[in-house]
Amino acid sequence: MTETAAPDAPVRFDTKVALVIRADLPVWRKLNVAAFLATGIAAAAPEALGEPYVDGAGRHYGRMLGQPILIFAADGDRLRAVRDGALERGLTLVPYVAAMFATGHDAANRAAFRAEDPAAPDLVGLALRGPKKTVDKTVKGLALHG
Repeated sequence: MTETAAPDAPVRFDTKVALVIRADLPVWRKLNVAAFLATGIAAAAPEALGEPYVDGAGRHYGRMLGQPILIFAADGDRLRAVRDGALERGLTLVPYVAAMFATGHDAANRAAFRAEDPAAPDLVGLALRGPKKTVDKTVKGLALHG
């Protein structure tokens, strides 16, 4: 992660993180998908993690991504189009498919994903990370999740 700002000035990032989540999911599923996708970005880009948090009493807490995550809404067709654009542009890409809702652990999630039709997976969410302008092109036209 490259930050270019004085301590009190706004930080400008050369990368962008975007989550695209299917708009028709129940809210609890949207939140679940967002949480899993964010962990995928953190795992794929550990350099994007900030430093641990320390409170005024000196207690240490975990690290978070050091930059904002924008969350967009899309339908299934648009999710697949975003996936295709992200693959073409070489972005870091983390998928979540509907079949993963029925699994109970990571190995089963990977098996469910592998069983999907690679040309038309039943995507419910994607996480993207890469150069800011490239991510912007990939999610162009999508509205922020409301």
